[in-house]
Amino acid sequence: MPDVGGPCATDPAPAVPGGPWLLGVRHHGPGSARAVRAALEAARPRAVLIEGPPEADGLLALAADPDMRPPVALLAHVVDDPRRAAFWPMAEFSPEWVALRWALDAGAEVRFIDLPAAHSLAEEPAAGEEPPETEPLGGTDDERDGQGGSQERQPARDDDGGSQERQPALRLDPIGVLAETAGYDDPEAWWEDVVEHRDGTPGSDPYGPFTVLGEAMTALRETYGDGGHARDLIREAYMRQQLRAARREFGDEVAVVCGAWHVPALAARITVAADRALLKGLPKVKAELTWVPWTHRRLARHSGYGAGIDSPGWYGHLFGAPDRPVERWMTKVAGLLREEDRQVSSAHVIEAVRLAGTLAAMRGRPLPGLTETTDAVRAVMCEGSDVPLALVQDRLVVGDVLGEVPDAAPAVPLQRDLTRAQRALRLKPEALERELELDLRKETDAARSRLLHRLSLLGIGWGERTASRSSTGTFRESWRLRWEPELSVRVAEAGVWGTTVLAAATARAESEAAGATVLGEITALAERCLLAELSDALPVVMRALADRAALDTDVAHLAQALPALARTLRYGDVRGTETAALGEVAAGLAERICVGLPPACTGLDADGATEMRRRIDDVHTAMALIPEASERPVTLRDRWASVLARLAGRDTVAGEIRGRAVRLLLDDGRLEDTEAERHMGLALSVGTPPGEAAAWIEGFVGGASGGGMLLVHDERLLALVDTWLTGVPADAFTDVLPLLRRTFSAYEPGVRRTLGELVRRGPGTTGPAVADAGVPGFGAGLDEERAAAVEPLLRLLLGGNTDGSGAPPERSDHLASSPLASDHPAGVAK
Repeated sequence: MPDVGGPCATDPAPAVPGGPWLLGVRHHGPGSARAVRAALEAARPRAVLIEGPPEADGLLALAADPDMRPPVALLAHVVDDPRRAAFWPMAEFSPEWVALRWALDAGAEVRFIDLPAAHSLAEEPAAGEEPPETEPLGGTDDERDGQGGSQERQPARDDDGGSQERQPALRLDPIGVLAETAGYDDPEAWWEDVVEHRDGTPGSDPYGPFTVLGEAMTALRETYGDGGHARDLIREAYMRQQLRAARREFGDEVAVVCGAWHVPALAARITVAADRALLKGLPKVKAELTWVPWTHRRLARHSGYGAGIDSPGWYGHLFGAPDRPVERWMTKVAGLLREEDRQVSSAHVIEAVRLAGTLAAMRGRPLPGLTETTDAVRAVMCEGSDVPLALVQDRLVVGDVLGEVPDAAPAVPLQRDLTRAQRALRLKPEALERELELDLRKETDAARSRLLHRLSLLGIGWGERTASRSSTGTFRESWRLRWEPELSVRVAEAGVWGTTVLAAATARAESEAAGATVLGEITALAERCLLAELSDALPVVMRALADRAALDTDVAHLAQALPALARTLRYGDVRGTETAALGEVAAGLAERICVGLPPACTGLDADGATEMRRRIDDVHTAMALIPEASERPVTLRDRWASVLARLAGRDTVAGEIRGRAVRLLLDDGRLEDTEAERHMGLALSVGTPPGEAAAWIEGFVGGASGGGMLLVHDERLLALVDTWLTGVPADAFTDVLPLLRRTFSAYEPGVRRTLGELVRRGPGTTGPAVADAGVPGFGAGLDEERAAAVEPLLRLLLGGNTDGSGAPPERSDHLASSPLASDHPAGVAK
């Protein structure tokens, strides 16, 4: 794509009109950025004024730091309320960034001239309205197409941290109006054709594009007035004041880089008194500003950013490509698809370039745009499929570029401590989502886990816990990490709790413990404190836990709280945390649950029984984790088993709970198989209502408790279920069918298939199970022929000889090097 650069040295320099030069741009537009650079090179102004918060003037010099890499953003937040914040993002291809870098390199004065953030952040929503979610502060709705202010308001959050949404008022879209006037139905296509694809012929007027765009905006402002952007009048009054001050200091050698929508207002002859009247009495707060990293993904319009663009990755490519942008783009796409193991050759690239050019010619466009290149990629490289095209859209058209800011940038102490920890632990913030597996037995991984848990407690959601794919043990953790620019605001918010991550997390935990009213909240907080190793906060949390547990008499609350406490008792082995005091509290809760659970399980409806059954499952698991005190005459596990036995035999308890109690006792070996069969026979007897019997089955074999395999391997129980089911009256069968479907649909497909085969041939047809014939629930005899067929293979796998001798067989190289061969010595089968 031809660059819009300055004239060649051999060509006569074009005449540059006198200043001040009003350079109206589209925010984050590479065409505007190139035009701004060319105009500044031609005019060489002594001062450059840029649309942005003037409080950031002291931070402008950091843009020249080698460690400053866009995309970045100016972050402004209220000192006393960091949640009230706004961003001014800039990418490498943003006209404001180009103007800022040009001024610093050329030694020109550079200033921001927009309404101060102290006024913008002080603005309160009208009565009855919610704060705008992503409407830029003082911005115009042409921010939807990039013509207005490029500020992004931090979403207002409710008490639960969720964003509050509000439909914006209907406002004018200047680019859309101009595109429609020119006969385009797509404003982006019109902008690309008239700006991005403009031929910057050497010797052409570098100020020409701004003159034409300014005239167009003037016509729109004359027709539509403020276009529904009433607050722009205040911003423009302040900009005019700053322009007047700069002209008194530098004369007319001043260039202004701002949204094209504002150019007519800055050129208008408005009296100083009128501007002062507009600015009089504006509310004001104390604000702080700094630079923060930004991402291409957050520049995208779909992220909710008002001044967003559809394709930041594509625009960055257009701005950075020295020549042949379409060819270079197709090469990038081919490289990405090859990394994903798709077959893309050089011939594909050549053909895609040709097709994009042909499509542009057929559509009457001067050069291929994103639409043409996307269509060509879909047809040639993706073979018409949108699946690989979605990858191109996500990775290249939008992109995952994350900017960097230098250490010299102002930051709250908490941010500096977090940065030090990230570097020490080699946890670099990245915009691309990635998985992190931690082995807590390693000191570095344990420290990473502590940091992520502390940040989570502070509400800084950099990492999210996921289920580990490699292990279910407590010494492994899996995290999904992704750094978002908004987390900088979360860090600023959390700064009120302390100057370091440890101190802030400790103070936050102590505050939550003091304000918690539900026992489950405190136990969950205790678990998080142990995971984060907040040793100073844990005593405060434990006192709150003991006080609350002593006052709470609701067994459901106690049952909800106990599992979290029991889980924390496991962390002492892996993390070296002292959990003795926690064990005492957990044991006390367990004792109270054992006393209060039987009465609490009486008279429950179906939903209440299902919820209580889940609580009993959790408590049963927790009981195995609580350490036993040597001075107790009866162990907790014995007491719990007696409680389950009482539940299993009490008719006033819901069938689902009775069935689960029998199952838990059977699994723990505290109930004989014959006794379990007796309980099932009673529950499925003729006198039991079908609905109650179905609920008992749900409790006994339902859920993810392995009940399906129990029925597969114990045909006596399966026979009882089958006999009961076939005897259910027709009028009652439709009532119990949904419950039965829910029970059996949770089984694995293989288990369901096996059960179907057993029922089809009839359980127990292999003969009655005799006490001395073998294992209860299995067939009476051994099928020696089938067993003999498997024996040679087992011997081979275990390293023995197939003839039954202990001598190892002759093994091929691949067998000798297999893990099975190396882990199991010869003769182990024998």
